[in-house]
Amino acid sequence: MKVSITTKLFVAVLATAVLAVVAMGAASRWNFERGFVGYLNEQGVERLDSVLPNAVAAYRQNGSWDFLRDNPRPWFEIMRPAPSASGERFEPGRTPALVSDLTGAVLRIALLDTDRKVIVGFREIRKGAIERAVVVDGKTVGWVAMMPFQSVSEAGDQRFQKNQLRASWVIGSLCVLLAAGIAWWIARVLLAPVKRVAAATHRLTSGDYASRVAVASHDEVGQLARDFNSLAFTLQRNERMRREFMADVSHELRTPLGVLHGELEAMEDGVRRLDAQAVRSLQHEVGMLNKLVTDLYDLSMADVGALAYRKADINLRELLELSVDSFRERLASAGLRLELVLPAQPLMMFADERRMQQLFSNLVLNACRYTDAGGMLRIEAREADNQIAIDLMDSAPGVDAALLPRLFERFFRGEGSRNRASGGAGLGLAICRSIVEAHGGTIEAKASPLGGLWIAIRLLRA
Repeated sequence: MKVSITTKLFVAVLATAVLAVVAMGAASRWNFERGFVGYLNEQGVERLDSVLPNAVAAYRQNGSWDFLRDNPRPWFEIMRPAPSASGERFEPGRTPALVSDLTGAVLRIALLDTDRKVIVGFREIRKGAIERAVVVDGKTVGWVAMMPFQSVSEAGDQRFQKNQLRASWVIGSLCVLLAAGIAWWIARVLLAPVKRVAAATHRLTSGDYASRVAVASHDEVGQLARDFNSLAFTLQRNERMRREFMADVSHELRTPLGVLHGELEAMEDGVRRLDAQAVRSLQHEVGMLNKLVTDLYDLSMADVGALAYRKADINLRELLELSVDSFRERLASAGLRLELVLPAQPLMMFADERRMQQLFSNLVLNACRYTDAGGMLRIEAREADNQIAIDLMDSAPGVDAALLPRLFERFFRGEGSRNRASGGAGLGLAICRSIVEAHGGTIEAKASPLGGLWIAIRLLRA
């Protein structure tokens, strides 16, 4: 049988309260009985001490204890309290009975002779009795003894004990009822947000990534709701990106494959001759496919942290210069002017030379594709705050400021004039970001002062 968390919490809190009340009641009862018996014995000792002067006076008056043998009446006179400071004696009917009389302690007092044999009074005097010596003219003539209480035995004391016990049970029952109410409130009210999160989690596992939980507090439960909403948003975004990624990959693969298929069919049907130009066209499409597959492979390796990096101390200045030189002809054919600003001293860095060359090639190629003819590309490298700063700025067209943070997403290409049919698959900048981050640096896209795009790279020096 499935038991809800509400029921579990209610039972746990209620059981804890009941155990606490029972334990407290048992401890209180034990302590009360022990303390009450002690109280009775204290009253008995006080009564015993009050009898001692009367016993001394009675012995001095009669010369022995013979007057008490088989004649308990004088004993009752002796048991009366001693004269007060005003000379008054105890008189029944006028003076209230002592507490010890009410507790029954007076019935547990006996008079013993010098051999500690009971003369009169309580007959069951045993070892452990409380004794007071009766001393007359410096001589011990007997003992006044009281057998202490071991438990509550008198009817009045038992009634008092029962009343106390009844009051304890009433208070305990009220505490249990109060604990049950608090447990119900905790189970129903405080767990309601947790149950909402649980229900939303169930919907999320079913594929409902739009599921959200209302945040109604700022405590741990509220933080749980906020974290759940953040998780749901991330999963929803990842699912959307996954679908877009699959659509983009299929589109990017279909385009060159369609061209290849069309070219081959035309050659097969004799519409197009198999000459050097046709072979170059086929090689171009195969090259595009090969680059797309290579880029996808690099990104997949970067995602799992398996992209190989063979780092060594390199001169970034020379590497940047070589990478740009390989694109001078292409930049010139695109009608773009190149401005390269490099420092005279080497820019040493611990990096993978091949990956850094791939980084610079992707960035320069991106500028070639998207910059209007007659524009320019400015590349500057310098040392700044123990870092190597590399800035690539091109001229118009620019990118909308709202789209700049998304330029490094896979298959994303800015809208408008920078999204051309001649553009790549939209993986170049994503690969650039992976390379830069693998070297502990940062890459950022900003609006260029030349009117186009500004790629700012910051790398740690060797």
